[in-house]
Amino acid sequence: MTPDPIGPVLVTGASGFIGSHLTAELVRLGYEVRAMSRRPDAYRGAGTAVHGDVHDRESLESALDGVRGAYYLVHSLGADDFEIRDAAAAQTFGEMAAKAGVRQIIYLGGLGEEDARLSPHLRSRREVERLLGTAGTPVTVLRAGVVIGKGGISWEITRQLVDHLPLMVTPRWVGTRTQPIALDDVTRYLVGVLGRREALGRTFEIGGPEVLRYVDMLKRVALQRRRPLPVIEVPLLTPRLSSLWLALVTTVDVPTARNLVDSMTTEVIARDESIKALVPGEPLSFDEAVQRALCAHTAR
Repeated sequence: MTPDPIGPVLVTGASGFIGSHLTAELVRLGYEVRAMSRRPDAYRGAGTAVHGDVHDRESLESALDGVRGAYYLVHSLGADDFEIRDAAAAQTFGEMAAKAGVRQIIYLGGLGEEDARLSPHLRSRREVERLLGTAGTPVTVLRAGVVIGKGGISWEITRQLVDHLPLMVTPRWVGTRTQPIALDDVTRYLVGVLGRREALGRTFEIGGPEVLRYVDMLKRVALQRRRPLPVIEVPLLTPRLSSLWLALVTTVDVPTARNLVDSMTTEVIARDESIKALVPGEPLSFDEAVQRALCAHTAR
């Protein structure tokens, strides 16, 4: 794709898991990238650091000046009131983007059937999708499940469980089906929809080539790590106890673990493959995605 000659691209959440890889790829392709951060002096990633806070209208006005494409990659999953905070931030960002004349907002949301009983986390993601566009700026939404890559919360939980435990005592949610996707493919799709008229106002579902249960993911990672991982399912392990257990044996904090566990009871499967017509290319296999994530961890 030829870089947009009109102006810079803004990436919110540029120092995060997805944002850091996205900014690096955009810069590599020749885009002028503004990496938005509340602490730009401390930013060490790709692109030009600019000050901005999704809750601060004045800072957004400056960060969005001249921007025609903006990525929205922020959330407050670790906060108890994340639904309220994320809704307010999305509303503010959408309004300021419209005021600045932004032509496209690209948002990475979560998979899950519309008629399913969505967790607060996934329900919040859908509300953010809606609020970003209420002021009139076209929004392109990519919905994903578990993203396999170093630094991703769901992936790090999976890796750490395999690395730390000789035996897995698992709750019922390990039987839930999901469609994991490689970080490289998420980045490829995010870049691929930028500036595409056919993507404006549309929602795309993205996933890897395999649908797996969480327990299957754990076993496949254990196989690559060459670690035996016996699994004993405990159906009566409550979501609250399950989240406390995750926080105990991994580096994830309790509020984040609780919100993730709530989401793990919902199947997250990409049932619409229309993204492949717009951004061609076969996604990486689960095993290849895991290999790349493990190599990135080893190379730190």
